[in-house]
Amino acid sequence: MNFVKVRIPLCEVLGFNIPGFSGDSFMNMFLLCLFWFGWCTMHSLLIDPSVIGMVKKYGLWLTPYYRLIYNAVSLTTLIPLVIFTYMVKGEVVFGWDGVLVPVRLVLLGAALLLFMGGAKKYDLQYFLGIRQLRTGEEHLLLNGTTEFTETGVFGITRHPWYLGSLLLLWSGPSSYPLPVFLAVSILSAYLVVGTMLEERKIVALHGEAYGRYRQQVSMLFPWKWIRRFFR
Repeated sequence: MNFVKVRIPLCEVLGFNIPGFSGDSFMNMFLLCLFWFGWCTMHSLLIDPSVIGMVKKYGLWLTPYYRLIYNAVSLTTLIPLVIFTYMVKGEVVFGWDGVLVPVRLVLLGAALLLFMGGAKKYDLQYFLGIRQLRTGEEHLLLNGTTEFTETGVFGITRHPWYLGSLLLLWSGPSSYPLPVFLAVSILSAYLVVGTMLEERKIVALHGEAYGRYRQQVSMLFPWKWIRRFFR
């Protein structure tokens, strides 16, 4: 089945020499998915509390710089992976055409509002790793404290930036060729699973207080807020 057209075979770009490999091969999709799974795994491991704990225990000099290093590694490995994804060209799986254009604009606007609302409560210097250079402290929450926030956009969704990222993933590109569709699907699954794992950490830290918050506000998509709004 010849359903994928490749501008530059990914294996050739990476220097792989696979006997019998042709540019129009499913191997491109397999490798692409493998690299995205690898990136997500690396991204998750680097922010895992056990890894951060080891850094604090055995590399005290590195602790204030860890968030900066984490962001730098994540970004510098993400950029070439995005480039590789767009180098592998496939048939369009989905596109925001015709009557769907206004829907796309609404989703993009919602993503922007979620990012702006989260930025009002999150500590951006802490998120970037700048504040840690002065304090040397690491917290689970991006507001730079040990307390979670319930007001503003956090009264709509518990994780506005994660939800905003999901909306941006599925509304940012105007069309989704197969490689982009696969990459976005993997990243979406990673965001959802990562959010669930982060929830477990927050519950362990805040116990019943966060449990009550969870009963009132949805984890990602704001079902509970919508029900209250139209009640």
